[in-house]
Amino acid sequence: MSEPGTLFHREHSGMGALFDRTLGAYLGLAIGDALGATVEFMRPREIAAQYGVHREIQGGGWLKLARGQVTDDTTMSLALGDALLRGGEGALRRHADGDDALVRDMGDAFVRWWRGKPVDCGNTCRRGILRYMTEGTLAAPPNEGDAGNGAVMRNLPVVLATLHDDEAFERLSLAQARLTHHHPLSDAATLGLGQLTRRLLQGASHAEGIHWAQAWVQQHKAFAHTPYRGRATAYVVDTVQTVLHYFAMHDNFEAALVATVNQGDDADTTGALVGMLAGARCGAQALPHRWLSRLQPATVRAITEQASALLALGQAPAHV
Repeated sequence: MSEPGTLFHREHSGMGALFDRTLGAYLGLAIGDALGATVEFMRPREIAAQYGVHREIQGGGWLKLARGQVTDDTTMSLALGDALLRGGEGALRRHADGDDALVRDMGDAFVRWWRGKPVDCGNTCRRGILRYMTEGTLAAPPNEGDAGNGAVMRNLPVVLATLHDDEAFERLSLAQARLTHHHPLSDAATLGLGQLTRRLLQGASHAEGIHWAQAWVQQHKAFAHTPYRGRATAYVVDTVQTVLHYFAMHDNFEAALVATVNQGDDADTTGALVGMLAGARCGAQALPHRWLSRLQPATVRAITEQASALLALGQAPAHV
């Protein structure tokens, strides 16, 4: 079997810039997830004492992962992407007309994912999936306890499938989010990071991304991150502040990701989201080969195939 990096470069080096950025975002998410999982729930001083600077994908951590193994950030994204691809363009059009079948496909995909005994599942995601299984409801009731980052971390497939359809992006982002999380801060974060990712995929520069994020924070002041408070927990405000801070601080993929995960706390998710944004900006060809080659081959293959199919779905005419 070819190592993941070789497989990517052989099969996709001739693809266009948009596909390169798309694959960069999805593989960047997985790289950040795998890198950050090793130091999840650790404090920066604990990371420094054990690793100096943590910069290699090596597994371990509280989940005792194999080297290159990813967590729920990546596997829930793949589950959501599978649901979108099962429905296809027709399901996207029908959802615009009020048909809930695609949202049920998403819920069913999350149930299949959960029944597959994932290595990790956040409490709010678990509660929402179990509610969907037992009640069949497509949205959790509004809940002050739902301001976690679980809806934000998995939304990339929606971004790709609706890349040229603003209304579908917002509608489906909120639909997938509220299957498990129903809180205004979760909604705002899911849409905000999704919108920033869309702009980067469409060619925005690092400086343009920072400018857009600054304007967005002016409208959503809870996420203001200057000065940065140094909190990187799973509370969605802490997560987004950490992600925007380190994305803005570093225009280099590796530097941004290393700085992010060494902040510890919910490092797999903050790492995944910074990897997504930085990967969307730089593209897959610019990802560090040593990290890409350490991801498990099945993960690289699934992401590569799904990224291509979701991008094709997102290139379809607007779903009206």
